Amino acid sequence: MNKPVRIGVQLVQGGPGVTYKHVRDKVMRIEEMGTDVLFNYDHFHVPHNANIDPVEGISVSGDQLDVENFECWSTLAAWAEQTERIQLGVLVTGVGYRNPDLLADMARTVDHISGGRLILGLGAGWYEKDYREYGYEFGTVASRMKNFADALERIKRRLTLLNPRPVGSMPILIGGGGEKKTLPLVARYADIWHYFDTLETLAHKNKVLADSAAALGRDHTEIERSQEWTGLENADAYADAGVTLFTHVLWAPHDLDELKKALAWRDERNKRLEG
Repeated sequence: MNKPVRIGVQLVQGGPGVTYKHVRDKVMRIEEMGTDVLFNYDHFHVPHNANIDPVEGISVSGDQLDVENFECWSTLAAWAEQTERIQLGVLVTGVGYRNPDLLADMARTVDHISGGRLILGLGAGWYEKDYREYGYEFGTVASRMKNFADALERIKRRLTLLNPRPVGSMPILIGGGGEKKTLPLVARYADIWHYFDTLETLAHKNKVLADSAAALGRDHTEIERSQEWTGLENADAYADAGVTLFTHVLWAPHDLDELKKALAWRDERNKRLEG
């Protein structure tokens, strides 16, 4: 049975000429429009010419220029104070940039600031310039995935020790689609699985996730499927395949026309389901 869908926005808090006042004004408008979830991203530099491949992952090409950009968790704390209704999160936090126990504490604090509206988005990290420029070891895909698995365990443990505990349910969102490493971690830890996949491969990865969850004694339907918004022409097909959270990525100058279309589609589809 199809479930109601939600629309999220990833508001990239950087770009040529972007000021924080501009970002703040966009946040206000995005919430006023009725958007369900607002994410930012965890990059210290804006990635240029990003290529997203459902098999190979994310890569960039060409010169990676320095342009205006703001750190994600500082920004998210301000958004938590600024907004009233919308859920908030980072899509996704690179666990290699912060001590995992500190990250759990940061997330818990923003959850309290927001009144329990935080989604804790986590990933292994991928953008080499962020690591190199800020003095973090980039390592390999294998070493970053090992760090990711270790960080998830530490974060889960720290969240049980913090005083006070998170005020909301603080669902964990994991981004990525690797079948050998990432999806088993999704099955173990995640409440939301986010990826940017083609319809052709989504069914296969859904089966891998379902099998991984079953091996742990977990019902895979407890894990919400999240997908990058790719336009009205594909929206119903993705929703029919089980995706219930669609996130539209807003790069500077953060035009809201496509978001209006996505929200109208959400309302129309959910009305159809109710009928």
